[in-house]
Amino acid sequence: MGLLIVFTGLWLFSLVKADSKAITTSLTTKWFSAPLLLEASEFLAEDSQEKFWNFVEASQNIGSSDHHGTDYSYYHAILGAAFPFLSPLQQNLLKFSLSLHSYSATIQAFQQIAADEPPPEGCSSFFSVHGRKACDVDALETLLLTAPERPKPLLFKGDHRYPSSSPESPVVIFYSEIGYEAFYNFHRQLVSKSNAGKINYIFRHYVSRPRREPVYLSGYGVELAIKSTEYKAKDDTQVKGTEVNTTVIGENDPIDEVQGFLFGKLRDLHPDLKGQLKELRKHLVESTNEMAPLKVWQLQDLSFQTAARILAAPVELALVVMKDLSQNFPTKARAITKTAVSSELRTEVEENQKYFKGTLGLQPGDSALFINGLHIDLDTQDIFSLFDVLRNEARVMEGLHRLGIEGLSLHNVLKLNTQPSEADYAVDIRSPAIAWINNLEVDARYNSWPSSLQELLRPTFPGVIRQIRKNLHNMVFMVDPAHETTAELMSIAEMFLSNHIPLRLGLIFVVNDSEDVDGMQDAGVAIMRAYNYAAQEVDHYHAFQTLTQIYNKVRTGEKVKVEHVVSVLEKKYPYVEVNSILGIDSAYDQNRKEARGYYEQTGVGLLPVVLFNGMPLEKAQLDPDELETITMHKILETTSFFQRAVYLGELSHDQDVVEYIMNQPNVVPRINARILTAEREYLDLTATNNFFVDDYARFTALDSQGKTAAIANSMNYLTKKGMSSKEIYDDSFIRPVTFWIVGDFDSPSGRQLLYDAIKHQKSSNNVRISMINNPKEDINYENTRISRAIWAALQTQTSSTAKNFITKMAKEGTAEALAAGADVGEFAVGGMDFSLFKEVFESSKMDFILSHAMYCRDVLKLKKGQRAVISNGRIIGPLEDNELFNQDDFHLLENIILKTSGQKIKSHIQQLRVEEDVASDLVMKVDALLSAQPKGDTRIEYQFFEDRHSAIKLRPKEGVTYFDVVAILDPVTRESQRLAPLLLVLTQLINMNLRVFMNCQSKLSDMPLKSFYRYVLEPEISFTSDNSFAKGPIAKFLDMPQSPLFTLNLNTPESWMVESVRTPYDLDNIYLEEVDSVVAAEYELEYLLLEGHCYDITTGQPPRGLQFTLGTSASPVVMDTIVMANLGYFQLKANPGAWILRLRKGRSEDIYRIYSHDGTDSPPDAGEVVVVLNNFKSKIIKVKVQKKADMVNEDLLSDGTNENESGFWDSFKWGFTGGQKTEEVKQDKDDIINIFSVASGHLYERFLRIMMLSVLKNTKTPVKFWFLKNYLSPTFKEFIPYMADKYSFHYELVQYKWPRWLHQQTEKQRTIWGYKILFLDVLFPLVVDKVLFVDADQDLPNNMIHQVPIKSLPQEWLWCETWCDDTSKKRAKTIDLCNNPMTKEPKLEAAVRIVPEWQDYDQEVKQLQIRFQEEKAAAARGKEPLADGPQTHEEL
Repeated sequence: MGLLIVFTGLWLFSLVKADSKAITTSLTTKWFSAPLLLEASEFLAEDSQEKFWNFVEASQNIGSSDHHGTDYSYYHAILGAAFPFLSPLQQNLLKFSLSLHSYSATIQAFQQIAADEPPPEGCSSFFSVHGRKACDVDALETLLLTAPERPKPLLFKGDHRYPSSSPESPVVIFYSEIGYEAFYNFHRQLVSKSNAGKINYIFRHYVSRPRREPVYLSGYGVELAIKSTEYKAKDDTQVKGTEVNTTVIGENDPIDEVQGFLFGKLRDLHPDLKGQLKELRKHLVESTNEMAPLKVWQLQDLSFQTAARILAAPVELALVVMKDLSQNFPTKARAITKTAVSSELRTEVEENQKYFKGTLGLQPGDSALFINGLHIDLDTQDIFSLFDVLRNEARVMEGLHRLGIEGLSLHNVLKLNTQPSEADYAVDIRSPAIAWINNLEVDARYNSWPSSLQELLRPTFPGVIRQIRKNLHNMVFMVDPAHETTAELMSIAEMFLSNHIPLRLGLIFVVNDSEDVDGMQDAGVAIMRAYNYAAQEVDHYHAFQTLTQIYNKVRTGEKVKVEHVVSVLEKKYPYVEVNSILGIDSAYDQNRKEARGYYEQTGVGLLPVVLFNGMPLEKAQLDPDELETITMHKILETTSFFQRAVYLGELSHDQDVVEYIMNQPNVVPRINARILTAEREYLDLTATNNFFVDDYARFTALDSQGKTAAIANSMNYLTKKGMSSKEIYDDSFIRPVTFWIVGDFDSPSGRQLLYDAIKHQKSSNNVRISMINNPKEDINYENTRISRAIWAALQTQTSSTAKNFITKMAKEGTAEALAAGADVGEFAVGGMDFSLFKEVFESSKMDFILSHAMYCRDVLKLKKGQRAVISNGRIIGPLEDNELFNQDDFHLLENIILKTSGQKIKSHIQQLRVEEDVASDLVMKVDALLSAQPKGDTRIEYQFFEDRHSAIKLRPKEGVTYFDVVAILDPVTRESQRLAPLLLVLTQLINMNLRVFMNCQSKLSDMPLKSFYRYVLEPEISFTSDNSFAKGPIAKFLDMPQSPLFTLNLNTPESWMVESVRTPYDLDNIYLEEVDSVVAAEYELEYLLLEGHCYDITTGQPPRGLQFTLGTSASPVVMDTIVMANLGYFQLKANPGAWILRLRKGRSEDIYRIYSHDGTDSPPDAGEVVVVLNNFKSKIIKVKVQKKADMVNEDLLSDGTNENESGFWDSFKWGFTGGQKTEEVKQDKDDIINIFSVASGHLYERFLRIMMLSVLKNTKTPVKFWFLKNYLSPTFKEFIPYMADKYSFHYELVQYKWPRWLHQQTEKQRTIWGYKILFLDVLFPLVVDKVLFVDADQDLPNNMIHQVPIKSLPQEWLWCETWCDDTSKKRAKTIDLCNNPMTKEPKLEAAVRIVPEWQDYDQEVKQLQIRFQEEKAAAARGKEPLADGPQTHEEL
C-alpha cells in the first residue's frame, strides 16, 4: 500500500495538466427500430412455426415498452414469455440476438412488403385476400367470396403460416403488430376460420406507427490506424466540436491495466482512494501513450513476449489481457519488450507449429477458430453467420443430450460425418439385357495388350490412357434405336472402337415390346432384330458394323426408317428373306422385353442414357462434342481409383474386375431420384415423454415433437426371423435402419408398400419395420379390419409370428377373402397366441388409428390415404398414387443409410451398452438429428496439440452441454484484435471447453500492429441507470495518445454498405491535440447488398455487359447494374424487403431471357425473379440466362441500338478516340461534361471544391460532377447541394462495394486507390454514355491498353512541377499537385505557391460555407427549409 501512496504523491507534485481524449463510433440503420417483442418472435420462428404461434399466444398483453414502467421491465416481460419454450442455452442465444438486433432486418422486410401492398388509409392492421385489401372482418367475408377469381399471392419462406388442413382454400395475409388487443381480436377469428378449413392464414408483421429511432448495430470492427505523416495531408481549417454524451467514456473495464497496475482491482480493494487512483492512472496513461519508435532489436521477440504476458495472467483474466494488449498494441509495445520468454513456451509453440502446418495448413502468425471442429473463417463469416452456427450446434447438442448422450460421447457422435456423400450412384451392369459389342479380356483384337493389373502402377506421362486387357472401363448406351440422337451416339461408339480405346461397349435397345408390333412397321424393332440377327450369324462386333451402316444411310435431319434397315440387310445378306428377320415370325427378339424391363427397373430417367461403369452421365454430357472429352476424363479418373485398389491389395490379378466395380458401395439396384435427392426432410425425434397413441385425447394435446415421441414410444417392430427383440443386449441385434411404413392398409396401395418392405427385410438383418395408419376415409369398425389386425398382431405376438401374420394380411387375396366375409382366424399362423390377438382385434377402441391419422395430417402433412416411408426419421413422400416404390427402393434406402450414417452411429451406440430396442431407437433418433443438419464442412480433429505452456485453457461447467472451442492465433495480428473480444463474448454466452493456442512469429523486423482496434459486440442488451435502453453498443477509444495522426476505418460484414453521416471532424486525419475532448463518429448502414453470378447457359461464360435492374411492382427500376466479365459477378444495392430482379429494358431484355435462378425466393418456373432480403447476412444468387432464339448471333456490346446500352469499355473507347460514333453525337442541349473524382479527408475535399469552382469558371458547357460516395465526409455531403444550387451545376454520388472474391486490401488509402480504377464499368448508372477520367496517364495499368486505348494527352493537360519546367507552366490547362519526393512539401503549401488563383477560389468557397452555416442555423431556429440543388440526384 505504501508504494501506491508514494506514487500518488509523486504524481500530485508533478502538476501535469492534460485532459484525456477519446474517439467513439456508432453504426445505426436507416430504418426505424421495431419493438423487441417482434424480434423475439422471429427468433422463435427460426426454431419452428409452432413455437412462433405459441409465443404469439403467450405474449398477448405485453404491448410496447410504453405499456411498462421501464424498458427494463418490458424486456423482461418478453423474456418471460419466451423462456418456457427455450432451453437455458437458447435463452442466452435469444438475449444475444436481441443485443445484435439480428431480426431487425426481418421485421423491416415485412414493413417494406406491407408498404408495397400498400396499406389502406387509416388502418393499423389490414388483410390482403388475393390482392384485395380490407381492415375489418365484415369486409373480409366479402373478399373471401370473390377470392377464387383472383390468383393466389406469392408467399415467402419467412411468412408465418398457421397450420392448415386445406391448402386449396383462399389465402388471407394478415398484417398487424402482435402484443396488442386489436391484433388478438382479429387473430382469434382467423384461427377459427383456418381450423374450419375456410382459409389459409398467413401472418406478416406490420407496425403502423414505428418509434422514430434507428437501430444501433453491432458485430463490426473499428480500426484506428496510425497514418504516415511523410507528406502532410491535413486540412488547417479549424473545426468546432459538438456536444457529446460523455458518459460513454466514463465506464471502466474490470481489469483496466496500465503499466502493470490493475486499476479495476485496485478500485474494488480500495474504494476510499478512488480520487487518487484516478489521478495516478491519468499520469501513467500520459507517460505511456507517447509512442517513441522501437529499435529493431526490440521488435524481434514482440510476438512471443506478448504471448508470455498473456499466459502469465490468471487464467480467468487471460482473454481480457489479450484483448487489451492486441487492441491497444501501439501504446503497450514498449512495456512488453521488457517481458522474458521461457524456453518451455518457445519450444512448445515451435513444436505445435509443425502440427499446425502439417494438418491445418497454418503458417506461424496465422489464425484459425474451430467450434466443435467446424472451421469458422473470420475473413468470410460475420457474427450473424457465426450466430447461426452456434444455434445449429446448440440444437444438435441439446438433442443428443435429451437422448442421454453426454460429455465426450456427445462430441464423438457430433463429429461423425453423416452428410449424404457426393458420390454418384451406379446401377448394376451385370445384366443379360446388355448386348456387349466387345470384350477386352477375350477378343483377339486386344491380344497384344498386357493383361496384368500391375501395369496400372507403371509410370507413364500424364494424360496417357493405359491399354490393359481388362474390362476396367465399361460404357453402356441405353437408346431408342429409332430416335434421331442415337445415330450420333453410335458414331462416337464406333470412334472409340476403331481407335482402340480401352473401353468395353454395350447396347440396350429400348423399343416397343408389344407382341403385335413387328420390324416391318416399327424402325426401332427393325434395328433391334437386324442387330440380333447379325450377332447370331457372326458376332456382336459385326452386328455393330451393320448398325453403323444403317445409320450411315440416314441423311442429317432425317429419322431412321424401316426401309433403311431393309436396304442394308438386302445388300449385306442377299441370301436371306428380310421378312424372316424383321417380320411377324422373327426369331430375333432376344432381350426385347428384358431390355425395357432393365431400363424401367434401373430408374435412370429419360432416354438416351449412357452409363460409365454403371453411373449415368448427365444429359448435358451426351452432346457429341462433349461425350468424347468426358469419356477420356472418366477413364483417367477411374484409372487412379484402380491404381489405389491394386496398390493397397484390394484388387488382385485373379479377381473379376467387373465384379469388383459392381461390389462398390455406390452401386445400387435402382436409381430413385426421390431417395437420392439432396432436399431431405427429417422428423425431430429428440423429445421424450411417456405418452402413447392409444390415448387419443391426450395425444391431441401434444405439440409436434411430443406427438412424434408418442408415436415412437408406441412402436413395436418386425425384425428378421429368429431374432427376438426382447432378448438382452447383444451387439449383433442393433438394427441401424428403421422403416415406418405410412399408408392405408385397408387399401391395395398401402398393403403393397408394406408387403414390399417386408419382402426386402427377408434379405436384411439391419432393418426394423413398423407401421403408421393413414386411412383414406373416416374410420369405422368395418373399414379398418386389416389395420386393426396388423395393430393387434404387433401388440400381442412375438416379432417373428407377427411378421408371418402381417405378411399374410398384406396380400391381396387375404383382403378379398375378408371382404367376402371370411373370419380373420382363418389366417392365423403357427405359434400365434390367437385368443390374446382376438381380444385386442375385436376391441372397439380405435384411438391408435385416430392418433395415427392426426399425426399424418398435422405432422407429416399428408392428405388422407397418402403413402410415405419414414426411414430413420427421414420423410420420403407423399408418394403419388401410382408411384412405384418397391423392394429395390427399400434396398437403396437401406444402402444409403448404412453407408452415410447408420453403421457409424451404430458403432458409437454399441459403446453405451444399452438394450437392443433402446439402442436401435437411439440409432434412428441420432441419425435423424445429425442428418437433418444443413450440409457444411467436415469437422476437423485436433487432439494432438501441446497445451501445457503455450495455451489459455478454460474448462467447462460440469454436467452441462459444452461447446469445444479451439483458437489458434498470434496475439500481435489483426486477427487477434477481432478474436479476443469475440472469445470474451462467447465465454458469457455458452459453456465452453476453450483452448487458445499461441502461434507466434519470431524475428520480427517491423512493428506488427500499427493500429488500435475495437470490436463492437455485447452478449446482452444494456440499460442506463434509470432502466432505459442504453444508446449503443458503440466503439470507444479511451485515453488515446495525442501526437499521432489517425485514420478511422470500419470493418463491417461483407454485404453492408455504410457511410459516415454525422461528425464535424476529418475522420481521415484525426489529430487529438486539436480536439476538445471527444471525436464522435456516427455511421449509417446505407444498403444491404444483393450479390450474384450470372452465366450464359449456351457458352458457359458470363454475358459481359448484361444489365439487371432491381425494383418493386410499384417502382420497377430502383437500382441497376452491369455483369462483370470476372466470374459473371454483379451487385445491387438494396434494403430489407422483397425485390424483383429483371433484365434491363432495351438491348439486355431484347437479346436475353432469364433461364433459371438459384438462391432466390420465387419458384424456378415463376415469370418474375423475386429476391427477399430479410437478414444481415450475405445474399448471393445465381442467374442463368439464354439468348432468345432469334437473337443467337446478336452481340450485347455491339451498338445495335441508340439506347446508350453498349459496354462501358466501349464508351471509354469513344471517350478517348472520339472517332467511332461521330455520326451519333448529339449536338444539342443534352451535351454535358461528366467529371468523375475520388476524394477522402477534409483537405482533399477542400481541393475538390476548388477544382469544381475552377472548372465552372472556365467553361460555358453544363457540368455534372460524379463523386465516389464511399469515403466522402458528412460535411461535404451536407454542403454540396447548397453549392450546386448557388453555382448551377449537377452532381451525383456513386458507390460500389469491394467484391468479396477480390483480394481485400488492409490499408484504407490503397483501397481508395483501387476504387478509382477497378470498378469504373459498374460505378455509373447505365444511362451515362461516357465519362472523362483525367487521372488515367498514370492510374490505368498498362495491361488494360487492349480494352481501353490510353491516349497520352499533351503535357499542358497534366502539368506537374515534379517533372515539368516553369516555362511550360504558362500553357498549363490542368495542374496536378503531385507529391515531390525530394522536398516532401505539404500539399496545402504547394497549392498556395504553385497556383496563385487557388487562394481566391479557396476564399470564395469559404465565404459560401460561412453563409451556408448561418442559413442553416437560422433555418434551425425558424424551421425554414434550405435550398436544394437543381436536379441533383443521389443514386439509390
